[in-house]
Amino acid sequence: MKRTIDNQLNNWKNKPARKSLLVRGARQVGKTYSIRILGESFTHFLEINFELEKEVHQFFQSDLDPETICTNLSAYYNTPIIDGETLLFLDEIQACPPAISSLRFFHEKRPGLHLVAAGSLLEFAIKELPSFGLGRIESLYMYPLSFDEFLLAGNQDSLYEIKKQANPFQPINHAFHTKLINFLKQFLFTGGLPEVVKTFIETNDLRKAQVILDQLITGLDDDFAKYKKLVPVSRIREVFNSIVFQSGNKFNLSKASFSANHRQIKEALELLEMAGLAYKVRHSSADGLTLGAGINPGRFKVILFDHGIFQRISGLELSSFLLANEFSTINKGNIAEQFVGMEFVKYFSPDAKPQLYYWQREKRGSNAEVDYLLQLNTNIIPVEVKSGMQGKMQSLFLFLKEKNIPVGVRISLENFNQYDKIHVYPLYGVENLFR
Repeated sequence: MKRTIDNQLNNWKNKPARKSLLVRGARQVGKTYSIRILGESFTHFLEINFELEKEVHQFFQSDLDPETICTNLSAYYNTPIIDGETLLFLDEIQACPPAISSLRFFHEKRPGLHLVAAGSLLEFAIKELPSFGLGRIESLYMYPLSFDEFLLAGNQDSLYEIKKQANPFQPINHAFHTKLINFLKQFLFTGGLPEVVKTFIETNDLRKAQVILDQLITGLDDDFAKYKKLVPVSRIREVFNSIVFQSGNKFNLSKASFSANHRQIKEALELLEMAGLAYKVRHSSADGLTLGAGINPGRFKVILFDHGIFQRISGLELSSFLLANEFSTINKGNIAEQFVGMEFVKYFSPDAKPQLYYWQREKRGSNAEVDYLLQLNTNIIPVEVKSGMQGKMQSLFLFLKEKNIPVGVRISLENFNQYDKIHVYPLYGVENLFR
């Protein structure tokens, strides 16, 4: 499958001043697959999985000198490790913390070697290290497939190119708009995890994709035991499911668990964030150009890392959803807001952890709220998400007036359009907003 991160990996490969690379992200988002694709462009490719090949850990236990490590690995796997010709891939590196520590020395002593590492629970391992090698290691963050990647995975390249050219002043042809809405409905049910998308593309059977989703949810549940021994698996599971059922609203710690206190719930939520399974949408006053400067730490919403997992846990009924003309008849728009939030995450820079914000009027008795705030260059863009084609925008107009901002964005099932101070983008056109 064509992934956006493939271009980023190639850019890293061709950089003259290159550092060791960490590819970070949740399980099952496709890290290993993309790095293997990169490996095909090298003369030699050596992949080491630290979870499966525990005997190799000893090469990193006593000496972190890159020359010694490369000599041992080359002899053990009978593969040359040559600067400029070999891609050395250390997978599931969190299972061998000394290997993480070694990355900084490769930058210092073997800067010509292409070294990439990946792992799904990296944040936990890095947190335990006394020194990480700041400035000597670079990171790329990877996520499930975006809607554009879903189109390309289904060989809809021409449709993607047509969509890419559209904007609020140049709507897309109605026939293509209808076709894209139908693909969007499929994507909302598969989600963006590569194994699920691959199953659907090959079989054209959404129910088979749902089976894979159920298997992945079971795998995530099993992984919870690895996060931290001091946090019961049952508590992490409670908080994980609560993210789904509190979607679209301020996250209420009291509703996340009936058996745990706020500190315990916060700890479980932090672990889910570290694992890349959840993202906070922080409240911002939006009083300045830096949205992060105006956050209220105690007020936030939370979205799940994949809308396919989201819809499966929430129990959306497949046939009713596919026949509905408006998503609001299915889930009151929560899946639309969840979907848009993660599309934003996927289109932010992969070089840093994304930050999401929303706005709510801080006056007693006021329920004015804008779903998302984007900071593009020096502009703050308020975004309201509607699940159908109808809906008032009182909060959005109120925000524009209070903050003296010229343009707001509405994301819905409508075609690209513009009226008053509002630019309209369809749910399938989130990426176009970043253009």
